[in-house]
Amino acid sequence: MRSLFYIASFLAVIGLAYWAYYENYRTQAAIAHAETLEREIAENRQRLRVLNAEWAYQNRPDRLRELAEINFDRLGLVPLKASQFGRIDQVPYPPSELDGLIDLSKSVDVSSGEEPL
Repeated sequence: MRSLFYIASFLAVIGLAYWAYYENYRTQAAIAHAETLEREIAENRQRLRVLNAEWAYQNRPDRLRELAEINFDRLGLVPLKASQFGRIDQVPYPPSELDGLIDLSKSVDVSSGEEPL
């Protein structure tokens, strides 16, 4: 009976050693993969910073104004004026499904605390 216990213990030790060895290499592979991903993230962040700087450089108002003047005959771009903007009451909103269902004639204005006349 004692020899069976020794054999089972020996097999358990070998099994645990194999498991520890396997987990060690899996862990090392996961760490290496994480480091690779972190390096790629850092490179992409640096590239994004460069692209944002290039975008800011290309969108300088003086440069865009000069391009608009150069290409005026083709594009017809002119500066915006206040009269070109509309008012909110000019926007045609679609009718709501609840327009006829809710009676707002007896509503109270809670912002001022007074009842409507």
